[in-house]
Order: sequence, then structure tokens, then C-alpha cells
Amino acid sequence: MSDVEFNEILLKNADYLKPFAFTLTRDTETAKDLLQETMYRALVNKDKYNVGTNIKAWIYTIMRNIFINDYRKKSRYQIVSDSSENNYLIDQQQGMSSNVAENNLRWKDVQAAIYKLPEIFRHPFILYYEGYKYNEIAEVLTIPLGTIKSRIHFSRKILKEKLAGY
Repeated sequence: MSDVEFNEILLKNADYLKPFAFTLTRDTETAKDLLQETMYRALVNKDKYNVGTNIKAWIYTIMRNIFINDYRKKSRYQIVSDSSENNYLIDQQQGMSSNVAENNLRWKDVQAAIYKLPEIFRHPFILYYEGYKYNEIAEVLTIPLGTIKSRIHFSRKILKEKLAGY
């Protein structure tokens, strides 16, 4: 079957698809989109059509599959629309006040916990906290990279246990 013949048969059967698309979607614009997507997919996949088979059923199947896939996609990503004004976010910082004294006490507790770490864990952890990368710390301390990684890991674990109340 030539491309021209296939296109003619496809266009003849397009009129039958419009009511089916509306039945599936219950919306005129969405039905038009579904019809357009179906025609596009039919044209792209015309090599998969077996000459002599029912083209109407083939196109209906394409449309139904597109509709089902779109429905599943939409149900996975549920969109919540909020029609309220978002002006309250503009001045959000004005109503908040931070407790500097409380933050300082917490920071002092964190620092104390860091300095209570054993020396072999403390020094690599402090360098890591200051922004050095693992390989840079290994070079500075002349310790193998794997050892540095494990010491920093254990430092975090110890600090997590000590600072569990925060």
C-alpha cells in the first residue's frame, strides 16, 4: 500500500473517530487533541499496519491506548490547583523572629561535641566541615583516602548519637 492510499483511508476513517474521542474524554478540546495524536501515531506507525485488516479497529485501538496511557499518567501526577492569592508569602519574613540566644547555645553544644571526638576522628571531620574534599584531606594528613572517608563517616555517626536530642 502506498503512502497516498494509506493517507486517504486514514482520512476517510477520521470522521468515525471524533465521536469516540469525545466519548472517552467528555471534553471537546481534549477530544480534538486525542484525535490529532491518534492520527499522528497512525501515520508514524503505518508500517505496522497489515494490509487487508480492519483499519478502523486498528485506529480505534491506537486511540484507546493513547487515552489509557494519558489517564494513567495524569492519575500518577495528581495536580492540586490553588486559586487563592499568594500575597501572604511576600511578607513572610517580617512575622518571624529568630532566637539568637537559643541558636548560639545549640551551636556551642555542637562545637563541644565535635571537640570531644577522639583526635583521629576530629581532625579529618573539621577539615571536611571547613569545605575540604576527601582527597585534599588525605593529602594534608598523609592518610589513605579510604581511611579518611571511614573516619569522617564514624565522626558523623558519633555526633549523630551525641546530638540526638536536637
